[in-house]
Amino acid sequence: MNFVLIVVGGLLTLSGVIWTLQGVGILPGSAMSGVTLWAIVGPIVAVVGVALLSWGIVRKRRARP
Repeated sequence: MNFVLIVVGGLLTLSGVIWTLQGVGILPGSAMSGVTLWAIVGPIVAVVGVALLSWGIVRKRRARP
């Protein structure tokens, strides 16, 4: 379960950062580039990803004897 939280959290964080960069126009070449929606959704997804990643790491550390 902890491994899944860490992997999903990492993927969501990475996706959120990429969406944010595309939304603000830093990463061009996509239909998402320069679209304000992705500049708003990206950080939200990234924060959720960081929260899941942190939760998975904390649970993993607590499980160790």
